Amino acid sequence: MKQGKKSTLDVQGAAVAVLSQNQQDFISLTDIARFKNPDGIDDLIRNWLRNRNTVEFLGVWERLNNPTFNPVEFDGIRIQAGLNSFTLSPKQWIERTGASGIIAKPGRYGGTYAHKDIAFEFASWISVEFKLYLIREFQRLKDDENDRLKLGWNLQRTLARINYRIHTDAIKETLIPPAVSKAQANAIYASEADLLNVALFGLTAKQWRDAHPDAEGNVRDHAPIEQLVVLTNLESLNSVLIRQGLPAPERLLKLNEIAITQMRTLLTAGNVKRLK
Repeated sequence: MKQGKKSTLDVQGAAVAVLSQNQQDFISLTDIARFKNPDGIDDLIRNWLRNRNTVEFLGVWERLNNPTFNPVEFDGIRIQAGLNSFTLSPKQWIERTGASGIIAKPGRYGGTYAHKDIAFEFASWISVEFKLYLIREFQRLKDDENDRLKLGWNLQRTLARINYRIHTDAIKETLIPPAVSKAQANAIYASEADLLNVALFGLTAKQWRDAHPDAEGNVRDHAPIEQLVVLTNLESLNSVLIRQGLPAPERLLKLNEIAITQMRTLLTAGNVKRLK
């Protein structure tokens, strides 16, 4: 079993450890027993374990929660439970039945831990009042943990929104055509196709190939749907401007201005969603 996270509860002035591991919470029976009798901790736990009602309770809990629990060994223990000669330690209970509800941790900082269901039962045997305070403090601990989880979740959502905005802004900055310079407007392009490329993409087909030597196809093959929509509009508008007799530099400036306006419109959240 992996090393878990340890917390401490203050129950009527007593420090009670809580070990959280494998998504389960185990409360220190050692600390609960120490509250009752600091000089007889192990004896208290063994006396509780030898009680017939305790054995019955532990057996039911294990059958409900532990698929590897050994019912044959348990039946042998249950038959002996309550006899004057019967003794049972946490380690014996675990080794004989394969129980998972109780943990015996060796060492100076070890002790006996039990699943919260079992620990509350032990606390009730020690003191009903102590059990109620233990439940209250344990619930306070879980509420605090849940609040921290919610805070972390809300922080993650906020960061996600910020990152999404950064991402979409970067896309907009990349896809919106740059304004055509006077030098570009006065340049002579090999074809009307390149005039549209400069208006929309900010560079000619050759310039794009030089910048992407390993890419297949041309600049239009790699354009997103928003740019292709605007390109279709520019082709129609360019044909009208040609018929009107506008020279290439003037058409380029007009088409570039229209491309910038249309891309900004398409890249607003609602319009992008409708396109996709």
